[in-house]
This record gives sequence, structure tokens and C-alpha cells, in this order.
Amino acid sequence: MNRNYCAVILMTTGLVAGNAFAHGDEALVAVNRAIEAVGGYKLANIRALTIKGTNRQFEPQQSVLPDEGTIPGGVSTFVATHDFAGGRLRTEWERNLLTPVARTYRYSEVVTPDAGYVNGIDSSGRTKQSRDSKSPQHTVSGQRLAVMLRELQRTSPQLLIAMRADPHSLKSLPDVIAGGKRLTAVEYKTETQRFVVLFDPGTGLPARVRTLDTDQAWGDVNCDLILSDWREVGGAKFSFHQIYEVNERVVLHQTIDEIALSPPLAKDLFEIPAAMRAGAQPPAIHDVEYQWIFRRMLAGGLLDTEQLGFDPRDGGLRLVEIAPGVQHVVGGNPNNLLIEMKDYLVVFDAPTNETHTAATLAVAAEKYPGKPVKVLVLTHHHMDHANGARGYAAQGAKVIVGKGGGAYMRQMMNAPHNVRKDALSRKPRVVEVVEVADRMVLNDGRRTIELYRIANPHAEGMLIGYVPDAKLGYVTDLWAPGRDAVFGTERQRSLTDAIDKIGIKPERFAGGHGGVASYSEFAEKVKAAK
Repeated sequence: MNRNYCAVILMTTGLVAGNAFAHGDEALVAVNRAIEAVGGYKLANIRALTIKGTNRQFEPQQSVLPDEGTIPGGVSTFVATHDFAGGRLRTEWERNLLTPVARTYRYSEVVTPDAGYVNGIDSSGRTKQSRDSKSPQHTVSGQRLAVMLRELQRTSPQLLIAMRADPHSLKSLPDVIAGGKRLTAVEYKTETQRFVVLFDPGTGLPARVRTLDTDQAWGDVNCDLILSDWREVGGAKFSFHQIYEVNERVVLHQTIDEIALSPPLAKDLFEIPAAMRAGAQPPAIHDVEYQWIFRRMLAGGLLDTEQLGFDPRDGGLRLVEIAPGVQHVVGGNPNNLLIEMKDYLVVFDAPTNETHTAATLAVAAEKYPGKPVKVLVLTHHHMDHANGARGYAAQGAKVIVGKGGGAYMRQMMNAPHNVRKDALSRKPRVVEVVEVADRMVLNDGRRTIELYRIANPHAEGMLIGYVPDAKLGYVTDLWAPGRDAVFGTERQRSLTDAIDKIGIKPERFAGGHGGVASYSEFAEKVKAAK
């Protein structure tokens, strides 16, 4: 994210004929005034535009404290070429990301009205198509394409033109206070989108372009593109600074360094290879997870499939038994853990979204018919490990979190989900949320599960799990067993320090990322690296 389509907002002219203020409708008056403010006919003959800029990404739901602060995701540069007539966009990206580890992705991205394509590696969550390609490339999912096209529309130079051309789609709304300023509000509805464009009453320029989305943790939220630093280029005005805010939290700062009007377009600039286009998905129409996709694109961690959390072409979500009655739920991005008790099941972590949750519940029901998931243990609050929690709560599970995470989780369980209805909003219930201060034991007379809240640099209230009869631990983000090199990092040391302090003797650990590996070998390497 943010994709170049967030790149600039060229609010251009629609070839205003006659008096822009001839219409009495307040909404149309505001739109016509904005068209004139950005230069009117000056952009009428521009067929294409190239933009160079810089993005700084942030993720509030990856903060150390639940719902407090934000984590910088890195800095990206882009060169985006927009073909207005064809509704196409090509972006060359260099993305320098910081979390969970420093990495750089260089790739090109093509967006067309009916297909999207990535040439190169754009994410740590690579699909089977990307991995199997001799030169890494993949088509984008219909879900992702819908998000990209929406953001292209939000920032398009054609937005005001389209609004003016269809006055019946406009509606004046009460003024909105945003950023400490009273703004004129106009609703614009299309077949698939509802935008609220907020205009500066002093300049007439668009100040914000708003959508109402549903975030899985926060519920229904405003997603605003904030426009400022308007400068003249070729007789028209362009916003050179944009900020994306979600639920009043910044997720993207974008600055434009250079704009070139009417650049020459190479014949194959927007071409998608025929072999790729043959299997490309059209944009999804319904039930699009705009927030998850938009922000995981920014984080460089999107698994680009319709299911978002797993790839059906790569075997889908599946159970791997790692001890009697203990299943590692793998094939997703990330993993979780399923433990059989006498009469019910315990699940550790709720990755990604409700789709991942539903798939986990399905494989659990097949493996253990008649045993419901009664307990969900969340190792921590981060979006990639907790955003599927409402799906478990909807079918009756209580939720266990580390001390300090209870308020955040209760807020999540009670958040309104009216824009995108989920299972819990369709069948509301009071969800029991329990906090672990230091240690908690789950015991049904047959099996014991121990939960420990441990100090660490990654997330406040972090829990690890331990199954004594299997001598198996479960950890998320502090160590990815079998995947991460062991250098004795601060996160890795926090795990070994906690195990020494607690006094348990795990033989193996399963991970929210990675697989299953020997704990003693890991601990020896960590201590040797000190």
C-alpha cells in the first residue's frame, strides 16, 4: 500500500461548460468549485501522467502496547504511470521494509480494470504461482484488484469529473469536523463504492476523500485520504502530500517528488503476459476486505489469494499432528495450534481474518467431530495473529489474553461491524475475556495446558503455551522454529530467559511462524551468542 494509485490526487477538470455555478444543488456547486480550483480545462488534454514519490508506512495494530502507538513499516519509493483513457496504472517499486526483519522488494505492478499483475517479489507471503514461476511473478487476487481499483478511483483525476457527470449520484451531507476544521461534505455513490469527499470551504479544494470500512479489530472505521501541499504543474494544481488515516491513526505518509504531464507510453507498458492473464481474476464485487488487504500490502506481508490467509493451490489449510491430540495448523500465513481436551478443543492464535478462522474450525470439526472450540488463547494482539478472534467467539469460545490486553480485546468483541457483517455481528453474544497475570492452567482432568505471560520486546502481555504431557511449547514472533537463524536476538533471548525463570523443560516448540524444532538446540545457540 500505498500504491501509487494513492499516489496523487489530480482533481481535474471535466471540461466545465458554461457557468460552473449555474446549478443550485449544493453538492454539485461544491464539485464544480473544486474543479475550477484545481485548474479546470488545463488538464483536459492530458492523456497520461507519471509521478515519482516516496511512501512511509505505519501499522497501528502492530504496536507494543495494544492500541497505543504505531510501528514504522519502512520507506518506499515509486514511479507510477497512469493512463487515464485506459484506466491503467503501472508502478515501479523499491520497498525498504523494517518489520518483522529488514528487507527490500523491487517489483513492477500493473493495474487494469479487469486484471492485475506483479512482476517480481512484493511480499513475504508468496503464492504458489509466484514460487513456481521461473521468474517470480503472479496475477493478483480479485480481492486485491478490487482494493487497488478503489484506491485508484479515490485518487484519480477523473473522480470529480465522474461526480459532475452524474449529479444524481451526489448528495450534500452535513458539514464534517476533521483535523480540527469544518469541511463541506458531499456523498458520491457508484455501483460498488460510496465516497464522501470533504472540501475546504476556504479554497474549494478537496481536503479528504473518505470511505467507511470495517476493520476486523476496530469494527466500522473511517478511512481517509488527506490531501495537502497543492502545487501548480502545467497550469493545474496537484496535491504533493497525502496521508492515509484509518480510525484516526496514520498508516501512510506519501510525498510526491515529481510530476510529468503527458509522458510517452511504451506499447507494452501495461501489458500482462498472456500466460498470466489467462488465469487472472476480475475484481471482487462483494465482501471485500479492504482494510486487511490495503495494510498488509503496505506491510509487505499479504498472501495474495482470495482466502487471504492461505493458498488453496498450495494445499490449503491443514493439520499436522505433532503430538497425540496436538495439531499444528499449517498452510496459512501464519500458523496456529489446535489441542484436544477431553470434551472440547483449545486453539492458540486466530490468524488473519474470519476466513482463516472458518477454515480452521472446519478442519477441526472433521478431525474431532462433536468437540467444539471452547477456548481461544491469543499469544498477543497483533493483527496477523488476532484478527480472526471474533469468528471463534461467535461459536462460543472464551478468549484468553495476557494481562494488559483485556480492554483491547473486549473492545474488539463489542465493535460494530455493520459495513461488513461477520459471524459475531450476525449472532451477537457476550464474550468472556480472561487475562493471564503471570500463569494460568487449563485442566480438564485428562490434559493440562499451561499459559505463561512473559517479558519481551515485541508485544505487551505476550503469552506462550506449554503442553506438559507432550513436552511441547508454543511461541509466536519471538522465534520461528525451523525457519529463523538463531543469532541471540533480543526477542530470542526473551524466550530463553523466560523458560529459565519459569523452570519448565520443553523438548520442542511449535511456532506461529515456521514449524517445530528442538528447544535445547535453540537455547544453546542463543546462550552461545550472548
